[in-house]
Amino acid sequence: MKIAILGSAHPLRGGLAAFNERLAYQLQQQGHTVTIFSFSLQYPSFLFPGKTQFTDEPAPKDLTIKTVVNSVNPLNWMSVGGRMNKEKYDLIIVKYWLPFMGPAFGTILRQAKKNGKTRVVCIVDNIIPHEKRPGDKPFTKYFIKPVDAFVTMSKDVLKDVKTFTDKPSYFTPHPIYDSYNEAVSKEAACQKLQIDPSKKYVLFFGFIREYKGLDLLLETMNDERIKAAGIELIVAGEYYSKDVEANNNQIIEKHGLQQVVHLKTDFIPNSEVRYYFSAADLVVQPYKHATQSGITQIAFHFEKPMVVTNVGGLAEVVPDGKVGFIAEPDPVSIADAILKFYEPNSIPDLRQNILNEKMKYTWETFTEVMMSAVFGK
Repeated sequence: MKIAILGSAHPLRGGLAAFNERLAYQLQQQGHTVTIFSFSLQYPSFLFPGKTQFTDEPAPKDLTIKTVVNSVNPLNWMSVGGRMNKEKYDLIIVKYWLPFMGPAFGTILRQAKKNGKTRVVCIVDNIIPHEKRPGDKPFTKYFIKPVDAFVTMSKDVLKDVKTFTDKPSYFTPHPIYDSYNEAVSKEAACQKLQIDPSKKYVLFFGFIREYKGLDLLLETMNDERIKAAGIELIVAGEYYSKDVEANNNQIIEKHGLQQVVHLKTDFIPNSEVRYYFSAADLVVQPYKHATQSGITQIAFHFEKPMVVTNVGGLAEVVPDGKVGFIAEPDPVSIADAILKFYEPNSIPDLRQNILNEKMKYTWETFTEVMMSAVFGK
């Protein structure tokens, strides 16, 4: 088929771009022709408080990426939609994660479908956003109208979608992020990060936002049992909010955690991701609320056990006692789960369990569900 993906891609950085690019490779491998229509302007500055939206890394090879979508210019939406209409794509795939994108995507898709041929499937990260703003519902309703089918990567999001529409909607888990380099030894990773390889490390990875609960994990690091066990924390990711950064720094200072919390709070380029996961014994996602998380699927790629909180769809893909432990979103429960992990033989057959779970989250399965959602079984 002739397929377009509408959404983020290189030179934009982050999980949205990584997902779309990996999906494009999978579809091309299956014999489809794929073009990604990415953003010339993705976010106005008030929606992106990070340092930069762009990566310095080279463009992915063998992908066609057109950087043409301006998220705030209605004339651009009409133009891009008209261009897609003329191309007569069999399928347009669009990821939806923020209602702010609803007007742009909704207009582009309306124009693109005027040829009477093109079908649209939406991969929904969030239909109800983590941080609510005026206009969320009307923007989302406007976006939904030209979409033919929906795929979600958590059951909670599937329920949310069904409150907006009765169009075909399916759940399939987030596939593995397998486009990163292979793991290295803990010693080599710690040498790269300039930390002591003899220590026990847990990892918090990804953009740091209030709902991701890094403050809970920092309070966990003040637990006397965690201190006695000699467990240290690596924080790897960029802050999305100066207020959140100030609050977390205050916690570190208040509890005197400077020696046991290793802050790497810049954006982590793809080429360096493996060092953080390879240095860690355990990946911790202390989220206060969530839908699904791509971090889980990076952890599976590097075959790392996890502690996740019992919110959203996180527990759906981390079976308790098999590939890690489930905690409640509070510091004591998170500490209990981390300490349980470090008990000898706390998870029998851990490595084999991770390999077994990893096999469930293939891109083949994901694209099969996506295609059946929009074209039928």
